[in-house]
Amino acid sequence: MSEGSIGTDKGIGVALAFATVALVGAAVMYGHPAQLGKAYGFGAAFVFALLAVVAVQIFE
Repeated sequence: MSEGSIGTDKGIGVALAFATVALVGAAVMYGHPAQLGKAYGFGAAFVFALLAVVAVQIFE
């Protein structure tokens, strides 16, 4: 029997979840008719893309 640890893919899963929300934010930025809605879409896309990168680094 071999001894060792099994790594998890939690970082990739969390990153994909945040990336999905970032894509929704980018779609809102592109499709919203008002300037304020585009700003909220950009903000959401930026923050969740940042969180996706941070999640990969934390769970590495």
